[in-house]
Amino acid sequence: MTRVVSIYLPDLPTDRIRRADPSIPPEQAIAVIARSGSKRWVSAADVAARKDGVHVGMPAAKAQALFRGLMLVEADPAMDAAALERITLWALTLYSPIVAVDGIDGIVMDTEGADHLQGGELSMVTKIANQFLAKKLTPRVAIADTWGAAHACARAISRETVIVPSGETVRAVEKLPISLLRLPGKVVSDLRTLGFQTIGELANTPRAPLTLRFGPEIGRRLDQMFGRVSEPIDPIRTAELIEVSRAFAEPIGAAETIDKYVGRLVMQLIEELQRRGLGVRRADLIVEKVDGTRQAIRAGTVKPVRDVAWLTKLFRDRTEKIEPGFGIEKLTLVAVMAEPLQERQKSSSLVEDEVKDVTPLIDIYGNRGQRVYRVAPVASDVPERSVQRISPAADPIEVTWVSHWRRPVRLLARPELIEAIALLPDRPPVSITWRGKRRKVKRADGPERIFGEWWQRDAEMEAVRDYFVIEDEAGERLWVFRSGDGIDPETGSHRWFVHGIFA
Repeated sequence: MTRVVSIYLPDLPTDRIRRADPSIPPEQAIAVIARSGSKRWVSAADVAARKDGVHVGMPAAKAQALFRGLMLVEADPAMDAAALERITLWALTLYSPIVAVDGIDGIVMDTEGADHLQGGELSMVTKIANQFLAKKLTPRVAIADTWGAAHACARAISRETVIVPSGETVRAVEKLPISLLRLPGKVVSDLRTLGFQTIGELANTPRAPLTLRFGPEIGRRLDQMFGRVSEPIDPIRTAELIEVSRAFAEPIGAAETIDKYVGRLVMQLIEELQRRGLGVRRADLIVEKVDGTRQAIRAGTVKPVRDVAWLTKLFRDRTEKIEPGFGIEKLTLVAVMAEPLQERQKSSSLVEDEVKDVTPLIDIYGNRGQRVYRVAPVASDVPERSVQRISPAADPIEVTWVSHWRRPVRLLARPELIEAIALLPDRPPVSITWRGKRRKVKRADGPERIFGEWWQRDAEMEAVRDYFVIEDEAGERLWVFRSGDGIDPETGSHRWFVHGIFA
């Protein structure tokens, strides 16, 4: 069973303004002002402004008079809509084949085809929230059984993520306000006049009188929220996306038939990419069924390709996941990520050594949901910042480590605190206790002093670490360090840590 993720962006207008002008200091309060005739009011306010008491609906003149230093910016709905579309297209390339704009302030996506995110729902929503935060966007992420439930819960929470357990939709939404039911504002206002406040109250009311007075919309929204009626997500599409499709007069369902038409669609897509001088990096196969539901399969490559046979194989390896149900009425193949690709003539093995191409193996692992990457050096003195993960097919990095000291073959994800007996200020430990095991040190080399990067972080202005290579009685060699110079407490805590393991 697929699940639906709703990503609510409550501060989209102010986030857009900050992204457009990075010189705005973080502590600067921003309010967005909307206009209707001669009336001007606050239509959006960032966190700093809300802390000062600014709220949506407040008259602009009052906000400006009460709060000195408040930055007022005229609302630009067209710019906000364009920004939301760009964010949605970014989410399409990153998360799922089925992603769409949800109102004026959100994104909705089906988890179908998002295999690379399936490390558990908690891991999924946390990863999405963190990636949006890294883009300087304020997200509220909810996952639920239906679009309506996910939409409502994302807008009801004050924290970053919420997970509605499968089958728990009724309990999750029954106390939420009716304004989250995606009904027209006039209908919500009239329902409140009649005394309705929560979705649960509305759901427990006989349907006939509501339909007679308000039409079928209330019943439709309730049925969509509780999963009694399907609500397909129409994926975002733009003129820049290259897509080919095939509709069927008679629905298809046999695996051999699906594979045959997938192969034909791949050929059409590659022909169009070739005309534009592009290669595909990520392609989505959207399967539209007779019952109105959609299923999606995503295939990606580490490098842009126009190889018909290889791309066909990547999709056919996964078509057994397609559940045709009552039949498939349309197949669509979309190149959601395409990059320039120039034809390269292969050199003779007599001229230059033949290089084995491992990208097909990388593609296979990547399409199984495995994370494949290379580790490259970074110009940094701090060990944990001296490496970065890059694409396995990226060009070689010319940066190298400059150090006369040995480095461990395995660097721990983060330094681990140990107990150590050592003579300060600059002697190596004579024994350590790590992970509950006491080790006597037979040999040691050091110290190697590493200074903090004060030009990046003020907290590291005086910070130092003294690293030692130690060998215990069993012959295991570890990379340990003392935080601080052993004299001045301003340089560090003087506690000891293990940071790496030597071969």
